[in-house]
Amino acid sequence: MRAPLILLCGALGLLAASFAPGQESQDSPGHVPPDPPQQSMSDMPYQEMSAMMQMDDTAPTGKVLFDQLEWRNTAEGNAAAWNAEAWYGGDYNKIWLRSEGERVDGTTQNARADLLWDHTIARWWSLQAGGRQDFGDGPGRTWAAIGIQGLAPYGFDTEATFYVGEEGHTAFRLKSEYELLVTQRLILQPEGEANLYGQADTARQLGSGLSDLEIGLRLRYELRREVAPYIGAVWSRQFGGTADRVRALGGDASNVQFVAGIRAWL
Repeated sequence: MRAPLILLCGALGLLAASFAPGQESQDSPGHVPPDPPQQSMSDMPYQEMSAMMQMDDTAPTGKVLFDQLEWRNTAEGNAAAWNAEAWYGGDYNKIWLRSEGERVDGTTQNARADLLWDHTIARWWSLQAGGRQDFGDGPGRTWAAIGIQGLAPYGFDTEATFYVGEEGHTAFRLKSEYELLVTQRLILQPEGEANLYGQADTARQLGSGLSDLEIGLRLRYELRREVAPYIGAVWSRQFGGTADRVRALGGDASNVQFVAGIRAWL
C-alpha cells in the first residue's frame, strides 16, 4: 500500500511543478514586452485634445421632442393637442423651451409656452427659472417661473413649477410620468398633471385652489427610437370654481377622451 501511495504523490508533485509560475518551457520563448514608445506626447490644450480624440464632454448639445402630437375626441368636437419641448446647452446649463395646448374647431384653447434656464443642482435634478406665456381662449397672461425638474425615486420623470403673475396672481403646476417597457419597443406611459391657482381668474374661466387634474395612459410602439405612434385615453376633471364655470357654460367638469398620435424627436 505504501509504494502506490508514494508513486501517486510523486506524480502529483511533477504535475504541480509543470504549472508553477515562472517555469517556462524550453520550446516557448514566453512573453515578450513591446518596445517602449519612441516619441513622447507633448502637453496640449483641452480643446485640441478633445477634438483629436472626438471626446469633448463639454460640447453643447440639443434636442427637440414632440412628446405628444395627437387627435382627441372632445365634447366640443375633434381636437388637436400638442406637448413639446426643446433644449440646448451643456451638462450643467441649458436653455429649455416647453409648450402644450389644444385646438378645437380651429380655435386654440388652454395653451402655454415656458422659456427657462435649466441648471443642474444634483445628480438627477435641475433648477429651472424663467417665464411663461398663456395664450388661446381668453386674455393672455405672463408669469415668472421657478421650479425643479428631474427623476424622482422609482423612475418618475417629474416637473414642479411655481408661477407669479400680474396683480398678485400665483399658480403651481405638478406633472409626472413613467415609462414601462412591455418590450424593447412597446412602451406604456402613464402621466398625470395638476394645476393650482392662488386666486380666481374669471376672464380665463379659472377658479382658485385646485383647478384641474388630467391623467393619461398611452401605449406606443417605436418604429424607430425617434418615431413612435401611440393610442391611449385621457381622463380630465375640473374642480372648485373652475368646475362651476364649466358647468355654467353647459360643459361637463369630468370627461374621458380617446387619443391617437405620434411621438417623435430629433
